[in-house]
Amino acid sequence: MISGILNIKKEAGFTSHDVVAKLRGIVHQKKIGHTGTLDPDATGVLPVCLGKATKLCDIIGDWDKTYEAVLLLGKETDTEDTSGKILEEKEVTVTEEEIQNIILSFQGTYDQIPPMYSAKKVNGKKLYELARQGIVIERKPCPVTLSSIHIKKIELPYVTFEVTCSKGTYIRSLCRDIGVKAGCGGCMAGLIRTRVSSFRIEEGFTLSEVEEMRDRDTLSEHIIPVDKVFLHLPAVFVKEKGEKLLYNGNPIAVDLYEKEPSAERQNANEKQEYIYTVGDRVRVYDSHHNFIGIYQLQENQVLKPYKLFL
Repeated sequence: MISGILNIKKEAGFTSHDVVAKLRGIVHQKKIGHTGTLDPDATGVLPVCLGKATKLCDIIGDWDKTYEAVLLLGKETDTEDTSGKILEEKEVTVTEEEIQNIILSFQGTYDQIPPMYSAKKVNGKKLYELARQGIVIERKPCPVTLSSIHIKKIELPYVTFEVTCSKGTYIRSLCRDIGVKAGCGGCMAGLIRTRVSSFRIEEGFTLSEVEEMRDRDTLSEHIIPVDKVFLHLPAVFVKEKGEKLLYNGNPIAVDLYEKEPSAERQNANEKQEYIYTVGDRVRVYDSHHNFIGIYQLQENQVLKPYKLFL
């Protein structure tokens, strides 16, 4: 069974579930999961987890993302993008400077009402299931954070901008809210997800490219090991005498592991002294440098499993 992450560059017309289904056929493996839904018309980065890496799906989905969006002013639709039914059209009277200031005013945290056509669940039902029945219900605003917004091009009524945002942000709804603030309405005319955490669109592969790599027997070269997404965490190596506890998923006492010295200290042949605080997370490996999982520091420097990838 293949385990690791594939950086898929999703093409228009595919749902995220379509991508997973097609990959199962390409790699002949059932255990595959995606890390965050992309609308069928949207394109871009969709990290897909295979095998043991499927335990990463909920973690990666929580990390920040970057999008390039095209906003169409003067038009409101039921889906909040141009694929939906037009609800209202208005003349666009804002200037380029005004719309730029309006868009940039959304930088930071604001309360966003999710769209009816979304996979968000309310009382156990997905909103899009209700929307398809013609049912519109009240949705509670959710706080979202837009850490950066960059205007790339203004050709009214279209505006292209780049936004980096937190989990739970709907770019369609952002376009809607910008349109409301501009006084003319708005909807999303295009969307490319260019980054999910460390996964970038320039390093992604289409499904056809994955199929070609499989046929050339080079696919394994492009599958990212699970521990690579946690390189920002320090590494810990469990001694051989502690491996029985390790493989059984037990906490590891401080005398059973060694902390990885920093590169600077290694080069200087010096012993690195670490000061960790309770709650810190580390990458844990066995004595043969096989990745075991993410552990969290407890009292007395004891390591407790947080997410295992055995």
